[in-house]
Amino acid sequence: MTQVQTDIKEDQQLVESLQSRIPTMKWSTWFSTVHFEIDESVLRVISPNAFHSRWLSENYRGLLDQAAEEHLGSPASVEYAVAELAASISVNGAGPAPAAPRPGPEPAPARPPGEGPGTARLIDKYIFENFIAGSSNRLALAAAKAVAEQPGDRYNPLFLYGAAGLGKTHLLHAVSHHTRAMRPAARIRYATSENFVNEFIDSIRRKRMDEFKQRYRSSDLLLVDDIQFFEGKEQVLEEVFHTFNTLHEADKQIILTCDRPPKDLTAIEERLRSRFTSGLMADIGPPDVETRLAILRRNAELSRVPAPGEVLEFIARNITDNIRELEGALNRVAACAALQKGPITLQMAEGALRDMLPVVTGRPPTGPEIVAKTAASFGFSVADLEGPSRKSELVTARQVAMYLCRDMTGLSYPKIGKLFGDRDHTTVMHACNKVGGRISSDLELCDTVTDLANALSGK
Repeated sequence: MTQVQTDIKEDQQLVESLQSRIPTMKWSTWFSTVHFEIDESVLRVISPNAFHSRWLSENYRGLLDQAAEEHLGSPASVEYAVAELAASISVNGAGPAPAAPRPGPEPAPARPPGEGPGTARLIDKYIFENFIAGSSNRLALAAAKAVAEQPGDRYNPLFLYGAAGLGKTHLLHAVSHHTRAMRPAARIRYATSENFVNEFIDSIRRKRMDEFKQRYRSSDLLLVDDIQFFEGKEQVLEEVFHTFNTLHEADKQIILTCDRPPKDLTAIEERLRSRFTSGLMADIGPPDVETRLAILRRNAELSRVPAPGEVLEFIARNITDNIRELEGALNRVAACAALQKGPITLQMAEGALRDMLPVVTGRPPTGPEIVAKTAASFGFSVADLEGPSRKSELVTARQVAMYLCRDMTGLSYPKIGKLFGDRDHTTVMHACNKVGGRISSDLELCDTVTDLANALSGK
């Protein structure tokens, strides 16, 4: 359950009451960045921006008025306010995060001393504050922050791997930006594999290899992106080997990215692969739906795209594997709306993204279908899941069924409770929170839930 920070203890009752009436994805989209303040008989709803506040006022006014009267008594009123922009931006699944620039030294020049032609430029928006954290990338993000704070101290080298478009390059740029802000005199060298190879070839052609070696081997922080493209380039790999040794022996930080782990780089010698694994390896996987939705919310906020929550949820549920495609889908929807000179709607988004969407067959499952399928999968009957038994395996099956009902149908907690022997909505909330928490660490349960969801959706 998303926690909303409040100053008054009783406010949490209001939050839980609202959550029980709002589908999880809509809560995540519209309420996870909202704060509630109570001043006598006034409930103040503080949103991150004016568009967000207006949307809540237009679409949830009745529900919020009702909740205010239930919580504060009658008469009660609801006021809508906008928080300071610097404190309003949230980070993917990680709660509120500062959006104001980090205090510190003046930014260094765009090309610090020691950088030469051909070096890749840093992208301004690729900073830690704009990186959306989720279960698939949390280790990589934590490691990147650690080496940015104390380069060369631990996790050296840091080896990040994963498929294209999942955030590896973003983290390299974020480390570079952070280091440059905190240590303006540091010699930072970020290069793509293409930059490195082109510089290497140009240095040989111009007979300036000593300059090339000096540039890279004098770095305080060396970051090289997509090293899989070094495979088969023997002379380049020999230079990488010696550069790596020079920097590592001097306790200078090295960060590398790749599309697969070192053991799968079969065209690279063992002596170099073993060095890649001597620090910390962290993989980055495809983001889950909550992370994808948070990424879309963040991009919509930064780009000032007035996309309704249902449109962001639609994109998040259908563009699943690649963050670049996810961002591209949002850009396409925004462009279509601008060309049509109309608002962004779900129908318009479906049309704009038609060629990007997976082929969907059949209809979504109903609550009773989910209950029956889950019960059979665990070896129980529907009556068992509806009954009072508290056997461990039965409780797990019941909680998984409740979680899938909430995730796949959008039924309210009270309506789901009725499917399970008229259980209280708080029992359903607890089940959904527990399963949602366990699937990020319990691989067996995660596989079970995923298989059930795929079977129910006809995949």
